[in-house]
Amino acid sequence: MTLSYLRTFFVLVSGVVGYYVGTLLGEPVLGAEIGCVSGLIVVFLEKQLQSVSMSGLSSLVFGLILGIFMAKLMSNVLSLLPLTEFFLSVSEIVLTLFFSYMGAILALKGKDEFNIVIPYVRFKRQDSAEGVVLLDTSAIIDGRVKDIVRAKFIFGRLVVLRSVLQELQKLADSENDIKRMRGRRGLELVKDMQNDPEIEMHVHEDDIVPSQGVDEKLLILAKMMEASICTTDFNLSRNAGVQGIISLNINELSQAVKPMLYSGEEFEIKLIKVGKESHQAVGFLEDGTMVIVSQASELVGQEVLVVVTSILQTQSGKMIFAKVTEK
Repeated sequence: MTLSYLRTFFVLVSGVVGYYVGTLLGEPVLGAEIGCVSGLIVVFLEKQLQSVSMSGLSSLVFGLILGIFMAKLMSNVLSLLPLTEFFLSVSEIVLTLFFSYMGAILALKGKDEFNIVIPYVRFKRQDSAEGVVLLDTSAIIDGRVKDIVRAKFIFGRLVVLRSVLQELQKLADSENDIKRMRGRRGLELVKDMQNDPEIEMHVHEDDIVPSQGVDEKLLILAKMMEASICTTDFNLSRNAGVQGIISLNINELSQAVKPMLYSGEEFEIKLIKVGKESHQAVGFLEDGTMVIVSQASELVGQEVLVVVTSILQTQSGKMIFAKVTEK
């Protein structure tokens, strides 16, 4: 929409400039027509460029300043030529209008790269570890990311794509109770993190490529910004790794910080239920690790002291086998 307004404004201003020049030449109507036609031609040529997406005010201002600078430079070059004052005056107006428009358009089209420099990344030392972290929908729904950021395991500027918020909104509006609860919890978490003075979070207002999915947009933006992706999605994490993008998988962090237990170590645990075998009982550590205790089925519901006999590492995590200690 902003591009449409800018194009319309440019054509109108081109007509006004043409009318002014035509008045000086005695043909104001013809000048206005030529100005509008010229503006339409420039807009047509600009639209042939591959479209990206809308940008913020910062990139627009940058493009205008660059355009005005280029117009001034070209006007100074023309002033060195033996041209009439009328021609120099008209050429300065035309050049300023043309370069300002093209500068603004190019800045809008290249806004993704430009926004990387301005809103998200400050000038910093080369050896600084501070960077940009893109939040995936799964990481927001998971809910642990806020505590992880506050604990400084993840640091830097957090960026949430508008498409991620839209995905959360769809979940919040879902007829499925579980999906609706997850979506609302995710939106509430984003709001809480934005209001947290210890957390720096930005919302990337515009989509990169409207036809792409959320995961593809995250990967594209992560490459452009040299950012990492925070997620709980195993496939997205694997895809990011293949493309050389740093993936901060919360589930992997959870597995890495689980307390270590060794064979022969004793600890207390509450037995919850009977295991697969009739003599087994099952309990869980605080981090969710399953503990299978042999010869303890009759102790279900009690808190007992057990000793580790073996540890089995699986794709989903660890399983600890233990037995009740002899008192």
